[in-house]
Amino acid sequence: MLRRFGSARASLEMVPQLARRGERSRTVTAVTRSEAEAELTALHRAGARMVCWGEPHYPSALAAVDDAPPILTVLGRAELLESPMVAVVGARNASASGRRFSRDLAASLGRGGVVVVSGLARGIDAAAHLGALETGSVAVVAGGVDVVYPAENRGLHEELARDGAIVAELPLGTEPQARHFPRRNRIISGMALGVVVVEAAARSGSLITARLALEQGRDVFAVPGSPLDPRCRGSNDLLRHGATLTESGEDVLSQLGPLVERALQPRPRPAQSLETPNVQSWPPLGGKRSHRE
Repeated sequence: MLRRFGSARASLEMVPQLARRGERSRTVTAVTRSEAEAELTALHRAGARMVCWGEPHYPSALAAVDDAPPILTVLGRAELLESPMVAVVGARNASASGRRFSRDLAASLGRGGVVVVSGLARGIDAAAHLGALETGSVAVVAGGVDVVYPAENRGLHEELARDGAIVAELPLGTEPQARHFPRRNRIISGMALGVVVVEAAARSGSLITARLALEQGRDVFAVPGSPLDPRCRGSNDLLRHGATLTESGEDVLSQLGPLVERALQPRPRPAQSLETPNVQSWPPLGGKRSHRE
């Protein structure tokens, strides 16, 4: 919209007209200045910030995805989003060996120069975050960055907010709901150069992430598991259909090496910055409150 209409003000003024053209069932209008200021104040108090599409910290891989979120909320080290990333995902009810492998794999990937991204779920996700905390880990959550879910990961959530980064598409205070998780998954795969599935049942969210990764042109890796363990049926099926067999971080890094090297090159800065101006200088926006989607 910025490219088409030339400015943020002109884009906002076109929102109601574009919504009517799209036959939306409800009126869509821009938020008021006071509401925008209140959200930015809440972000500041939480120690978080917004990163918009086109700004330096916005993940370059995600920016190339068709349905990339226009705004991300980031709690923690936003600079990690500029690094090359690999996603490690898997079962919530993971086996002990699966959790151990996930942690070791994430640590190996971190030593290889990539940031590990996952979904902060229990099981494989949590183990991957723990393994990569020292080198860089990013959690993409299905609610607000300030909402701890599941509750048992409160300590990990605090560690990521301090030493890693927590990313959300939805505003502060949003409680995660079932419909949010597939949208969260497309951000995980979109931010990553490749997705590693450690353990996954035949019908699981991790397989949704793998499918989205393929649609986005990402490499998919899978860790082989016992045919007697239902937690491995999905990951074994990925191998059957062409995923790269993965037994170590080197299996991933050797395939993604050229992409990692390219991603480590300095990123060109936009000629015209899209950084958010000081809210005190904003002109009134007018309009009624709407959901940020």
